[in-house]
Order: sequence, then C-alpha cells, then structure tokens
Amino acid sequence: MTDDNRAPYLLVHPGWELFGSDRMLLETARGLREKGERVVAALPERGPLVEKLQSAGVEVLIPPMFVLRKSSLHPRNWLRSLRDAIRGIAASVAIVRRLRPRTIYVSTIVLPSWPLIGRLAGVPTVTHVHEAEASASRLVNFVLYAPHLAAHRIIANSRFTLQTVSAVIPALGRRATVIPNGVASPEEVAPPRAHIDRLRVGYVGRLSHRKGPDVAVEALARLADDGVDAELHLVGDVFSGNEEFDRRLRDRVSALGVDDRVAYLGFQQDIWPLLAEVDVLVVPSRQDESFGNTAVEGILAARPVIASDIAGLREAIDPYESATFVVPGDAEDLARALRTVRDDWETRRAVAITDRDAALGRFAPDAYRRTVAAFLGSRTRS
Repeated sequence: MTDDNRAPYLLVHPGWELFGSDRMLLETARGLREKGERVVAALPERGPLVEKLQSAGVEVLIPPMFVLRKSSLHPRNWLRSLRDAIRGIAASVAIVRRLRPRTIYVSTIVLPSWPLIGRLAGVPTVTHVHEAEASASRLVNFVLYAPHLAAHRIIANSRFTLQTVSAVIPALGRRATVIPNGVASPEEVAPPRAHIDRLRVGYVGRLSHRKGPDVAVEALARLADDGVDAELHLVGDVFSGNEEFDRRLRDRVSALGVDDRVAYLGFQQDIWPLLAEVDVLVVPSRQDESFGNTAVEGILAARPVIASDIAGLREAIDPYESATFVVPGDAEDLARALRTVRDDWETRRAVAITDRDAALGRFAPDAYRRTVAAFLGSRTRS
C-alpha cells in the first residue's frame, strides 16, 4: 500500500493469472494509471497478475471474495456458496467503507455482490462483461447477469456480448457500451518459416472441454493417419478442480499413438516466443466465445489462425484473410483446414504477415486504455 490518500478507482476481479480477462483488467489499470489516478485492485488470490499490477503502480488487496461459478448453483454447493458469500460481502463492505472509491469497476459477471454494494454505498459502479454464451440455458444466463442490474453502466467487450446480454435482460443491454479488447503484441515478431517440413500447430488457452484442445489432438491424429507430418504444442493448463480433464486428455493422446507429436508446455506468462515457434494457431472452442483474444494474438503473431465458426471469434478475426473457420468440435474439419494451410503455405504465409500490420492498429492496447479510462473517468464521484 502507498500513503496516497486520494479516493481511488477500485477494480475488483475474480482471477489472478494472465488469461484474457486478466490481461484486460491489467490494461484497464494501466489506462487509469497513465492518467495519474490512484488505483486499487482486489483479487481473490495471489498469482502472476499481482506482480504485473504492482509494477504498474497499483495497490493490490487479497480479501475473501465470493465468485459465482456455475457449480455454485448446484444444490450440493449451496451451503458452501452461502458461507463464501457472507465472508465476501463482509470484506467488500469493509473495503468500500475504508477506501471510499471514486468508482468501482467490476471485472466479469461472476462477482455478483459488488454492483449492489456499490449502488447502496452511492459509488458509481461499472461492470465489464467478458462472458457471453448465447447457447447456454436462459435461466443460467439470467442468474449470472441479473445482479449487474445494480451497476450504473455496463461495458461489453464485443457486439456479440452486447447482443447476448440484451437478449437475456434488455434493460441491461440498454445501459451497455461496447469497448473492444486491446491486445498487446511485441513491436516485432518472427515471420513464419519460409518452408515447412513438420507442420507445427499451436494451441494457447485453458485445457478444458469448452476450449477444445482435445479436438486439436484428434485432428493431429487424423493428419498422422493421412501421412501428414505435424506436431501440436499445447500452451496452457487446467483450472483448479478440472484436473481430470488433463488426465483424460493425456490418456487420449496415448491411445491415439501421438505422444511423440504432442508437447505439453503448461501455462506461460509470455506466449510470444512460443507463438514464434509454431506455423499455425488453432482456436477449436466448442462453445461461444465473447471475444477471441487468443485468435487475435495469433493474427498479431503473423500466423495463420484456424478458429471455430462461432460469433465472438468471427467478430474478432473475420476481416483477416489468414483466418479460417471450421465447424466447432469437428476434428475432421480442423484436420482438413490444417492440410489446406500446409498445402498453400506460401500464400498463407504472405497473407498472415500482411494481416499483422492491419491488426496492430485495430487492437492497439493504448487505444483501449484511453477509451476505458475516459469512460470510467466520466462516471466518478468527486
């Protein structure tokens, strides 16, 4: 903590790693710090995000925090959820009373108590919605979105997110503003290889059924069966409590006989050296994505990207010729697209290099930082 007694912007966030929404929380904090504002962030645990925030001059708190997961809605978890909610709400109220923040920024919809606390305390409160599952149960979506009716304003990270929110709770959509994500990349990236021997396929993200790394594994096996020499680099890890998926994934890799073609690289804070080592990035999500941060990173790395044909991913990278869309969950379609990229490599390589230049301006993090800081600054209390 610092001795700065100014009323801060209070940013509350359910994560502590450096995945998509974590990085956007960091960019939001940086935007406010660039304006000279005092910023305090509350996170539920310590992790790599804490160091990044502190390096940006942000004060970090680690209070008890109630995070609403879908598992919280299951009857067997109600007592535990109630206990966590009571502890989290008590801690939240104490923080707001002590800091008397200018604005509360609620990062993601899984922090349901904060908008109400902000509203009751008379603090302008903004929820940043990163989650959009149009295919999910309408009741589940309603339960997740409804607490944010207490927020004064909403930020949606894409048009698809706004449409999903509006379809569930129209009143929430009417107070929403779309601010697309900013995605950072190095000033220079290694160009794709001029010639391919073994095709290097990259996957970056959570290892989960929803994200589809197992689809990438199945596609790799199909390539091997067809005599196509390829390997898969898996960058990411499971979330706590989902270790069983990792075990099943590794068992499937062994059953398909592609152990020597799959590299498990784990979670990496800096993905750019890893993207430099692959020829093509796959984003084989099975379910809706509100915004395709990873897909955009592939474009910014000057790599062809093969992504599931779902609204959030198409919105993010459809303008780029180096992007290819496949049927979600269809390993054969993904394998077919990978073969096409390899067979037409000279053209795909050239287009990917051109697309990076076009994407740099569209996803510039400094533009996001200015926009979100101005939005939050117009909704403060003195």
